[in-house]
Amino acid sequence: MTASDEALLAGMAAGDPDAAAVFVRRHQARVYGLALFVVGIPAVAEEVAQETFVRAWRHADAFDPRRGRATTWLLAIARHAAIDVLRVRRDIPVDPVAMVETIADPDRLAERVATGTAVNAALARVPREQATAVVLAAVFGLSGAEIAERTGVPLGTAKTRIRLGLRHLRDELTTMREVDTP
Repeated sequence: MTASDEALLAGMAAGDPDAAAVFVRRHQARVYGLALFVVGIPAVAEEVAQETFVRAWRHADAFDPRRGRATTWLLAIARHAAIDVLRVRRDIPVDPVAMVETIADPDRLAERVATGTAVNAALARVPREQATAVVLAAVFGLSGAEIAERTGVPLGTAKTRIRLGLRHLRDELTTMREVDTP
């Protein structure tokens, strides 16, 4: 029987290196995939993934299973670590329109990590304005007001684009799952 993520985090909080090793092996591809999606550079994504697991180790005792799943908690740490890197490193392109265009390019899409491929492919099928709003909100953590300001649209339009973009993304992922299921 395999240990739950919550049990592994409890072990990490107690200083158990074996629990940490299992936890890292279980989630390393997903964390790296998210980091690569955000920063776009494999070597930097590796650094972000490493920093994510260091932070998870340090703060494992702060995880509260009543507030959400361990995977969600870990990916939030990864997202914040990646955004921190983007804020510090100015040589990494962060233009959301360019990011959406990159996702739509089949050659670049093939390079993506397996865990992020479905999301990237689905996002490429979402209307451009909505996809941009979703990337700005979900990846870069911008508020509706910040998105409205950056894209030059009214606040209500920005919020609508986020909502519709997330709905389209969910529908695309559901359709993809149904097609892949035998």
